[in-house]
Amino acid sequence: MSSFSDYLEDAVLNYVFRNTGAPTSTDVYLAIFTVSPSDTGGGTEVSGAGYARQITAFDASSGGAITNTAAESFTASGGTYGTVVAVGIFDAVTSGNLLAWDSIASTTIADGDKITFPIGNINISLT
Repeated sequence: MSSFSDYLEDAVLNYVFRNTGAPTSTDVYLAIFTVSPSDTGGGTEVSGAGYARQITAFDASSGGAITNTAAESFTASGGTYGTVVAVGIFDAVTSGNLLAWDSIASTTIADGDKITFPIGNINISLT
């Protein structure tokens, strides 16, 4: 992912340099967008047509990076998702805080179509 959200950047800086509690979540969830978010949030997350954020697991960090450990799929049912242009990671299955996001190659998802992110395809790194 190319960008951490302002929420996560502030939380990490406060944790490291001010000894505040670390932002934690039991699970994190992959979301897809038809309009890209920014570091401040926003964007247009897909909704309807059977859409739900997907719980996503990551391997242990190595070299300042982590990747997903299972394929993550979204399937449109009973409608279309439209043209998906970005992904994001949230700390809750609904609402919650955007943690990181990135643009992807535009993909139009019609009724019955699936978009899948293979194992190792979701990469988050600190550089």
